[in-house]
Amino acid sequence: MTPQSSVHVERMNGDAAARAEEAFTLVYAEAFAEPPYEKTVRDVEANLRRFRSQVRKATFRAALARSVEGEPVGIAYGYPLSASTGWWDRLTTPVADEVRREDGHRTFGLIELAVRTRWRRQGVAKRLHETILSNATEERVLLNARPDVPAAQAAYRSWGYEKVGEAYPWDGAALHDVMLLELRKSTP
Repeated sequence: MTPQSSVHVERMNGDAAARAEEAFTLVYAEAFAEPPYEKTVRDVEANLRRFRSQVRKATFRAALARSVEGEPVGIAYGYPLSASTGWWDRLTTPVADEVRREDGHRTFGLIELAVRTRWRRQGVAKRLHETILSNATEERVLLNARPDVPAAQAAYRSWGYEKVGEAYPWDGAALHDVMLLELRKSTP
């Protein structure tokens, strides 16, 4: 059995993701415990609080990868950005108004994409990414990525993401690259 065939990826809405909260938390805690992230128990608890709020959004989408034994392997989740999103306000250098224009349907904000160490470099992240974006109606995807994580940077670039700026996504955060993937061109 190949590594990819030993992992099942399920697409989920907010209700299903909420029921799988323990799996999402386990993957997040393990994947982001290592350098350079070094997330603490307190950080994981804060992320869980945000996750519980995010899954209540009607437009929330997630993907959960599990081994054939049912062990959580990887996660991806996010939602379309609203017209009032503050995501673009965090950039260190502003972008053009047309780039930052949001309407709740234009841009999917990929909040988290993580794979546990043992299952990395087996195509799981790509499958999670493809699953969460399958049947996407948004024009593009936006994410923040640490520039000091070469494997993630290489993956995002190989999938077509381009850096559009840098941001401190939240107070006290390290500097992140803001990356954008065009899914389809907007119509005027």
